[in-house]
Amino acid sequence: MSTTLDHRPCAIALMGPTASGKSAYALELAERLGGEIVSVDSALVYRGLDIGAAKPSREEQARVPHHLMDLREPWQPYSAAEFATDARIAIDAIVARGRIPILAGGTGLYFRALLEGLADMPHADENVRASITADADLRGWAALHADLAEVDAEAAARIHATDAQRIQRALEVHRLSGRPISAWQREARGARLPVNVLKLVLAPADRAVLHTRIAGRFDAMLEAGFLDEVRALRALPELAAHPHPLDLPALRAVGYRQAWAFLDGASTPAEFRERAIAATRQLAKRQWTWLRGELDARWFDPATQRTELEAAVAAFLPRGGANAPS
Repeated sequence: MSTTLDHRPCAIALMGPTASGKSAYALELAERLGGEIVSVDSALVYRGLDIGAAKPSREEQARVPHHLMDLREPWQPYSAAEFATDARIAIDAIVARGRIPILAGGTGLYFRALLEGLADMPHADENVRASITADADLRGWAALHADLAEVDAEAAARIHATDAQRIQRALEVHRLSGRPISAWQREARGARLPVNVLKLVLAPADRAVLHTRIAGRFDAMLEAGFLDEVRALRALPELAAHPHPLDLPALRAVGYRQAWAFLDGASTPAEFRERAIAATRQLAKRQWTWLRGELDARWFDPATQRTELEAAVAAFLPRGGANAPS
């Protein structure tokens, strides 16, 4: 029985670094509890990003309803604000069916947008973005990161010098509004979610275990035809004609960027594998940093703390283990 006095319907957020086992546990929980999975993953919203994004298979999707996957073509934009809106719609519908929303993924910005809200900062401006991209082509993103540090040291400290997407957005917001994006972010507001959320972080206690899982999963992706998947993406007319395909958020997903460069002849097979695994480990490190800031989340090693994890879920859920239909 739930130990909380919050009478809203229940939802479970499964957070964690990449390759930590979130998707498998989400599927297991959803089948056992009568839940539906809401993907909180910025790569899974794109059609055609399947093998390299570890998208649940058709068989897995047939076992349990999944939401917020395959929403956009890889050349189309999709913002965190759009995600928050779409996720709330999905959550409302799941609760109305008397089922439990299980929010599963590792995209911190999406979780923050949904659970905490986003500031009403300026919308994207194609002209400003084109100007920033042209500047980056001439000077490099590291130089633009230095520009950002001059106008918004707080944001620059959080954003890596190679993270073109976030550098571009931070500079864009500053140019459009005259205010640092960090100031906007401190003003984030959001309507209260219609559910009471249990935040669970799944992560191995030993990071070496995660690193081994990352390498093994990437090798399995290669065996499953990941490079053929990227070849199919490269053959899409919209991507083939794009002047800067690797600036698209979809193709910045780890693995895809390195595979694209490999197919351009920029690396050997061994270098490609090494770079893709290293990029995935860097993603996991960034996710770990974000997760440490989730002070109300409970951490479990799914391999060694399964009993404690199950107890936490059982204590949170209402009697009977399901939400009452609305």
